[in-house]
Amino acid sequence: MATYLPKIFMGLAFLAAMIIAGTAGAAQPEPWQMGFQPAASPVMESINSFHNFLLWIITAITLFVLALLLYCMVRFNAKANPVPSKTSHNTTIEVLWTVIPVLILVAIAIPSFRLLYLEAVVPESEVTIKATGYQWYWGYSYPDNGDFEYFANMIEEPDLAPGQPRLLATDTKVVVPVDTNVRVIVTAADVIHNWAMPAFGVKMDAVPGRLNETWFNASETGIYYGQCSELCGVRHAFMPIEVHVVEKDDFNAWVASAEEEYALNGTIPDSPLDQQTLLADARN
Repeated sequence: MATYLPKIFMGLAFLAAMIIAGTAGAAQPEPWQMGFQPAASPVMESINSFHNFLLWIITAITLFVLALLLYCMVRFNAKANPVPSKTSHNTTIEVLWTVIPVLILVAIAIPSFRLLYLEAVVPESEVTIKATGYQWYWGYSYPDNGDFEYFANMIEEPDLAPGQPRLLATDTKVVVPVDTNVRVIVTAADVIHNWAMPAFGVKMDAVPGRLNETWFNASETGIYYGQCSELCGVRHAFMPIEVHVVEKDDFNAWVASAEEEYALNGTIPDSPLDQQTLLADARN
């Protein structure tokens, strides 16, 4: 047995490393998943904590109401209580069922307001991204990091590389540095869309003619996936968001290459429709 212990420990260590890498490497929905995706930002960690706090409260209330119903069914049925009670009111009970719910709501409201403030107030940011929703793709620019803009289209299933998730992978990526406050300015060019990234706790409407803003601070490097979360037409389900969180040096290197690859130079980049037409022609 002793001769096999090192191999067993090596195998367990390898499995643990694969699990950790899989969790941090790509945050995406999993088959039969229950609960939220693993939190990858302070906001999402707060959302998870608040959710778990509410879960305890609603579970206790549900069990209490169920116990009352069962008690009434047994104690006050026609067989156990042939002469029905004619009680019209009870001051003590009425005070309790008014005061206790108010206290519960106050206990819920205080952390709720703190969380809303954390989400709504954008802190001083080092990186700003403008995300523009179109039918049915996203356009991105980095106003503070060079004059470039690009579009992100969903990769069709026949073109997926091994390991890329169906309906979530895009041909170009949003790249941000880890442990950095990132401000996202969200708007739309046609109809209302929504830029949502579950692992970051971000969900912001993209409204034509209006600039909304949100923020996140990704706490771990990896690949994270989201989708448009506002019904926007026939291809609403095909507007994924892919964010790559990298080290700051890697982000700076990517910005330098993106300035060359996606430079506007006074022109407008090809629209995704033109890109898809070229891709279809290439396939044929």
